Amino acid sequence: MRAVVEGRLDAADPAFQTHIDRCLGCRGCESVCPSGVEYGQLLELARVEAVAAGRQPWLTRILLRIFASKALSRSVMAPARWIRASGLPALLVSRSWGDGVGATARFGLAMVEASRPVAFPATSTSPTAGESGGPGGTSRPSAGDERLRVGVLMGCVQDQLFRRVNEATVRVLEANGMDVVPVASQECCGALHAHSGDLAGARSLAIRNIQAFQDLELDRVAVNAAGCGAAMKEYGHLLEDDPSWAARAVAFSRKVRDISEVLTERPLRAGASMAMTVTVDHPCHLLHAQRLSEPPLEVLKAIPALEIIPLRNADECCGGAGIYGVTHPDLGARIGGDKVGAVLETAADGIATGNPGCMMQIGAGLRMAGSDMGVWHPVELLDESYRRAGYYSS
Repeated sequence: MRAVVEGRLDAADPAFQTHIDRCLGCRGCESVCPSGVEYGQLLELARVEAVAAGRQPWLTRILLRIFASKALSRSVMAPARWIRASGLPALLVSRSWGDGVGATARFGLAMVEASRPVAFPATSTSPTAGESGGPGGTSRPSAGDERLRVGVLMGCVQDQLFRRVNEATVRVLEANGMDVVPVASQECCGALHAHSGDLAGARSLAIRNIQAFQDLELDRVAVNAAGCGAAMKEYGHLLEDDPSWAARAVAFSRKVRDISEVLTERPLRAGASMAMTVTVDHPCHLLHAQRLSEPPLEVLKAIPALEIIPLRNADECCGGAGIYGVTHPDLGARIGGDKVGAVLETAADGIATGNPGCMMQIGAGLRMAGSDMGVWHPVELLDESYRRAGYYSS
């Protein structure tokens, strides 16, 4: 990057193009950098230069176009849901397709299959476990607590393929005494565009989201997708050169929280016991970009009898990295293979991870390995615990 800035290397040079393209953008380097270099922001700027000097891959251009439009996103994701419901992906993923295009197509189907809802294992349940408070906190929200007004980012992939996570998010927030305010006209967060060198597209989406959320007098903006949360917390940086939006972007970002942060700001309501084992993957943009590791664990600790099994190299990327697993299927799958191997070593009932891309990437690897291990968002597990405790009327 410095060589390009100083004019010693052309941005079109294959050395620059290849290295900038191959980086996952996991930001793991930021967690260990003694100088505090904000590499993620530098990478986004470098990719703008790389795209300007070269040519953005056609698949990346198509994906960014799709996610920038609600209509296009829905029209593309709907067939994916239909195919998923047919059971065809599960059948085809179980067979070997060879290398090359066949392997890529198989992995794509495995990702679709990995977005399917996974049933929780039958366990012994104490419906009244949550009423005693338990390790997760109080049995019910205190009447004296101020009710927070919370808007929830529904997202694009999250809304279309993991809508159950959004629905669980709303139920869990309300069960903990918060008022969830519908946010009409919200858009894709723009994270995928920023990561891929389309900062103009990212800024446009950021402005539309700020407009959608800003007049609702919200206390928090809850995000249940790690990559989206990291991007929205950095809207201030993204729009710092726009005099009309810079201050509003900073004010907006101050309200953005990962769902695990929102839930653990106050004593978290405990649920019914679920005697099962899970291992936990820390999404890169939650661990390295947002520097959050404990809040997701605290959410899971609100479920009595749930055993958390440590995951080897839990801080390493799964290879999903936004659209990286799709645009770089070979590299993404090889990186993901390490993660899947570590997950299988735990022999847990399932894995909990707070990002849809990670759920699909890890889930696809598990399905291709012949494993039916569950892949859940932490909020899904807490929601099920609350359902078993009888906190919901229906």
